[in-house]
Amino acid sequence: MDLISLDDIKNAEKNLKGVIKKTELDWSRTFSKMSGNEIYLKLENLQRTGSFKIRGAYNKICSLTDEEKQNGVVAASAGNHAQGVALAAAKMGIKSTIVMPEGAPIAKINATQGYGADVILKGESYDEAHKEEERFSCENGAVIIPAFNDIDVIAGQGTIGLEILEDLPDVDIVITPVGGGGLLSGVAAALKELNPDIKVIGVEAANAACMAESMKLGCPAHLKNVDTIADGIAVKYPGELTYKIISEYVDEIVTVEEEEIAHAISLLMERAKLIVEGAGATTLAAVLNNKIKVKGKKIAAVLSGGNIDLDIISTIIDRGMIKAGRRISFETSLYDKPGALRDLLDVISRTGANVISVVHDRLTPDISLKHAQVQVTLETKNEDHVKDILTTLENNNYRVKRTR
Repeated sequence: MDLISLDDIKNAEKNLKGVIKKTELDWSRTFSKMSGNEIYLKLENLQRTGSFKIRGAYNKICSLTDEEKQNGVVAASAGNHAQGVALAAAKMGIKSTIVMPEGAPIAKINATQGYGADVILKGESYDEAHKEEERFSCENGAVIIPAFNDIDVIAGQGTIGLEILEDLPDVDIVITPVGGGGLLSGVAAALKELNPDIKVIGVEAANAACMAESMKLGCPAHLKNVDTIADGIAVKYPGELTYKIISEYVDEIVTVEEEEIAHAISLLMERAKLIVEGAGATTLAAVLNNKIKVKGKKIAAVLSGGNIDLDIISTIIDRGMIKAGRRISFETSLYDKPGALRDLLDVISRTGANVISVVHDRLTPDISLKHAQVQVTLETKNEDHVKDILTTLENNNYRVKRTR
């Protein structure tokens, strides 16, 4: 294929020397056991700026002429590409302007500004931000640094493939997230040019599966809506260039559901001590939910980024605790007399549960004037423990309604 060459990627590797980290390819005992494969995590969540995007952004800016650099650069991004462009421009002393969707995570907005970029918030998605990027470029002469649909950007991302092969020459399968396709197309080109036998798989959020749809149709597909916690890959329309490269090199595109992504984020925090954003966690989600139907293979899963809002982490933790039976909320009513609440808590204490919160409300109009409604949240061990607690309460004449 003449769209991108191995030399393009190797030249990008030279440009990036001393600028990026060569991130670790970390073998996971836990996820290997859970999946029945040998799982290696490519830790791009620990890359400079918190994601792989610095690779492509820096390589692209290296290609600019002196005249182009004087006019500054502009980029549209949900956040990670923004930070990559901002840092790359700052290192070269170039002015950068970043257009981000209005709903972009606050952490990514703040980080982008922290690298010295001017930030414009425009539109509800990457695609709408891209239109503003084009308008800004026309009016100000700034050079657009594409998020994915550019050879220099793709080549920069492809350096991840070179690093994986250097650390694990006998890898069987490499999995990367895919939104617009820059990461997947670059990694696939690098790997397939060096070893065509390696299987390369892309993973999308089911609610933003533009590349999977494109593969079905045989041409780039345009989605009407995207809605996913994997904001880094929430793209409505893939790149024409990335689509062609992926069509040539990639073996399969699979999708994962929102709950699967959230669970993978939770597992990475708890079992691997890694903070990974939604897009980055899609690869592990695919492995653990049997979207890639293999056993006994050496699999490298690219964790593409770690820039995630604390609010999202908090919600994922809470929901994950409930799903795992490690937290329960219920309500019951008590006769409104001294000692009634103490008696309830005594019963709970005998079950070994830990009380997180208690809300005692005697004013709610739905119960008798002589009663009070009590809402209790408990920390529990597992779902069997939850069942034992509910049974114990019922055996002690408490009528309990589980709320979570």
